[in-house]
Amino acid sequence: MRQLTTEDLKTLEVDLKNYFPQSLQVYGCIVQLNRRRADPVSVFVDLWPDFRVLLIKPEIRETGDHFKDLTVFSKNDVCLRDLLLAQTDVIDWKMYICLATELHHEKMLEFVAINRGVPMKKEAVCLEMVLREPSKCSQIDRIASVTPEGRLTLTLQDFWLDFDVADRFPSVSLKLSSLNESHLALVNSSWKFGCEHSKVMIKNMILNFPSCCVLDADDQPVAWILTYPSCALGMLYTVPEHRGKGYAKALVTIMSKRLHSQGCPVYCFIEEKNQLSYRLFTSLGFTEEPDYRAAWFGFNDF
Repeated sequence: MRQLTTEDLKTLEVDLKNYFPQSLQVYGCIVQLNRRRADPVSVFVDLWPDFRVLLIKPEIRETGDHFKDLTVFSKNDVCLRDLLLAQTDVIDWKMYICLATELHHEKMLEFVAINRGVPMKKEAVCLEMVLREPSKCSQIDRIASVTPEGRLTLTLQDFWLDFDVADRFPSVSLKLSSLNESHLALVNSSWKFGCEHSKVMIKNMILNFPSCCVLDADDQPVAWILTYPSCALGMLYTVPEHRGKGYAKALVTIMSKRLHSQGCPVYCFIEEKNQLSYRLFTSLGFTEEPDYRAAWFGFNDF
């Protein structure tokens, strides 16, 4: 396979727009690469420029890096199958692999796993939710102040919220900040897939990609949202005693506007049974891609 150069990635970003929604996840990865250069990955194609298979592979420097996704997009399912059966220098089938791709590849991947002699497990299946018009999100009317550290301080009256938070908590001050490394254990412990090995991935997300959190009076996060290397919003969480105050809506709104202003796609993945998150995001203007399901498959044991 051919590894793409910096200039190739600029061309690829434009081309991938022609294959939405299937290409949105890899497109988000390339957008991040072209703007931040934070997460060390390699991008491979079978041919260039008329590629049929695209692989985005994380750089493995420590054990936890295996938790990061190997992201795949294919224009031709047969070419993808043949490449996974034949390719040995790009993918190490002896190690744990978390492959992010489309659900409809499941049967083909089972065939590959059997032929490779490795176990496979379907880790997650998600809806792809896209915000096509960020202007539909709740509006932020004014920013009260910005500290030298970059912290935003707003009052809840600055937000239009379905929960009528401003009426119920008129004197509450909503302090916002980005997450930092000291919040790693908190975020990891609240994530459904959090474990010792996921800390490397989450640390990378906190340090290198956009995030936002609500801070309490002691400057401790009580609600937060992160951005995956694919640009997808994720790990949205509010601690139980602070739920029902509209913090999640505020965070999604702020991050959506921020990503949109940076030229990034605004979208997220929601597990099919997570109706609470589905209602939250649809209320903010996100719409489901009805004919597309994203899936993550694990090969080998970690």
